[in-house]
Amino acid sequence: EPFAGEDIQIFERDLPGENRAGLSGQNISSLPLETCETMNGMWGYKITDQDYKSVKTLVHYLVKAAGKDANLLMNIGPQPDGELPAVALERLAEVGKWLEQYGETIYGTRGGCIAPRPWGVTTQKGDKLYVHILDLQDKVLFLPLEGKKVKKAVRFADRVSLKFQKSEKGIVLYLPDIPTAIDTVVELQLADTQLAVQ
Repeated sequence: EPFAGEDIQIFERDLPGENRAGLSGQNISSLPLETCETMNGMWGYKITDQDYKSVKTLVHYLVKAAGKDANLLMNIGPQPDGELPAVALERLAEVGKWLEQYGETIYGTRGGCIAPRPWGVTTQKGDKLYVHILDLQDKVLFLPLEGKKVKKAVRFADRVSLKFQKSEKGIVLYLPDIPTAIDTVVELQLADTQLAVQ
């Protein structure tokens, strides 16, 4: 738990609620959340540390942080001459390219009304729920949206309408293919904005 007077809760090398690095085992508070991670293995610069995380790993970390209602601080250690390593700049450019297309599903959102699942996370802004499918081996996905009405479902990248079927406890979403992209984002428009995060 955070100490009295703290205004943010930070998780080091862990997403909120996880403790894989053994540094962030505390409970999640009601404070704004932030997670910090390194682009390779070190906080500072080490010439022999060339084990940079892949674009997919970095995007997934960013998306999962947003889905867990947290900000992401991505650390880069500058070289002794003050320049940033070329590989780090390359990774930042690739993540930036991804954000050019999908930034709307991350910037200004909160963690969505569906809690994180093994297949991915959701983010939400107003009456739009963004379903970030990161790891799904099927063309069908059940979304527990009991008490919420979905007006429309589209694939975010190309605005193609997707079929869905209302079930007793949510909806079943039908995808044309098994998702293979780094992040297949589906935008759901919810009918009642009072039920959505403002």
